[in-house]
Amino acid sequence: MATIPFRFRLPLLGILLLVWGQPAAAAGRPNILLLFADDQRADTLGAWGNPAIETPHLDQLARRGFSFRRNYCFGSNSGAVCVPSRAMLMSGRTWFDVKADLADTPLLPERLRNAGYATFATGKWHNGEASFRRAFPEARSVFFGGMADHTKVPVADVRNGVVGPTRTAAKFSSEEFADAAIEFLASAPTHQPFFCYVAFTAPHDPRNPPEAYRERYYRKRPPLPENFQPLHPFDQGFVKDLRDENLAAYPRTPAVLSDQWCEYYGLITHLDEQVGRILSALAASPHGDNTVVIYAADHGLALGSHGLLGKQSVYEHSMRCPLIIAGPNIPHGTTVAFTYLFDLHPTLLDLAGVARPGGLAGENLRPIWAGLRESVRDSVFLPFTDTMRAVRDRRWKLIVYPQIARQQLFDLEKDPGEMNDLSGDPRFEERLQELTALMQSWQARVGDRQPLAIEHPKPGTWSPEGYQRKPDSWQPAWIVEKYF
Repeated sequence: MATIPFRFRLPLLGILLLVWGQPAAAAGRPNILLLFADDQRADTLGAWGNPAIETPHLDQLARRGFSFRRNYCFGSNSGAVCVPSRAMLMSGRTWFDVKADLADTPLLPERLRNAGYATFATGKWHNGEASFRRAFPEARSVFFGGMADHTKVPVADVRNGVVGPTRTAAKFSSEEFADAAIEFLASAPTHQPFFCYVAFTAPHDPRNPPEAYRERYYRKRPPLPENFQPLHPFDQGFVKDLRDENLAAYPRTPAVLSDQWCEYYGLITHLDEQVGRILSALAASPHGDNTVVIYAADHGLALGSHGLLGKQSVYEHSMRCPLIIAGPNIPHGTTVAFTYLFDLHPTLLDLAGVARPGGLAGENLRPIWAGLRESVRDSVFLPFTDTMRAVRDRRWKLIVYPQIARQQLFDLEKDPGEMNDLSGDPRFEERLQELTALMQSWQARVGDRQPLAIEHPKPGTWSPEGYQRKPDSWQPAWIVEKYF
């Protein structure tokens, strides 16, 4: 494939996003623009019911597109949840069936390239350079890693499948990646469809948005989540000795978490503005009327919910994440059907006119927005390392902790915050049995061999007393001074 030239062109400010009401271009197969956030909870979009956050561009995307309000990451095989999440997205498989470095696995961009698409990427790739070069021979400002100070992100360009020298990004992470996407859109080929992947590192910590964005929320503070707690009541394997959980002292206090929520919201609002720049550039380009836009994130985050800070749990706040799809022939709408991120793999192949290959775990979501099906599955299964297993249907959720012989049962219809554990109430014994059977059926289906009970479980008790926290190397000085 010939190298795609880069030509710098400033986005035309003030252009209205009129893309999604227009018919598909006569060219046929649509372009695909996938915008992917890092650590963004599903409840941090204004259009999805959060009045405390400012996300006008994402709200407009949601108003024109189709929202999947019960979208999940399919658990994780490590505390670095973004690694398997991205591997599952790119492979269309569960983490039981794909390697972290994506070796020996056909990837979504590869399949699209084989079908005639040009592929381009910018931003985070946490699954090794070799797989990236296969997927995206052309790329700009790529971050090969898990996290970095947003003001000092190490990035490299890729030309003809060769990774160039590493440099420090000239701008804040979200701006750097948006600039690369905008340049690509200005010079993308018009004779063939493209797949453009923009993987932001925001709102992952360090939570150091530009000062004006955090100050905006310091002045008008968002409320803490309803399920805020000072401490998680037991050790499920990820409550301490973990980088994510070190970002605030134990016990968590409302004052400290309030500041961190302001900083988190600041990152999201700044990210939203960069999304707006990209969408304006798309609307001004020749590709505006034939491009499907997807906005999603790799997983959620606790940030004080249940006394946790990270994403290493199977609670709703950590496993649910945004998913919006907009574009030609995609109506405005909302669904509460259960979806996974890896459903994007067969869905985008279908939109590109590529036959579904074998071995995929995901389901095509097009029948949902087309009104042909209400759902593609009746429940979701959330397996997390060897420490947690969860299953939920439309009302009930069971979490099993095999290593500590503990379980939780929640009525999500009455208790969406998962605060009232019903597992010890004898009135719900039959419900427990039904959900346990459902969990076991999921295990058989996906090849999960983790026993739900082990011979010598640990007690699961813990105390933060005497625990010494240390900042990681990516936290800027002001965050270290403030929180450590």
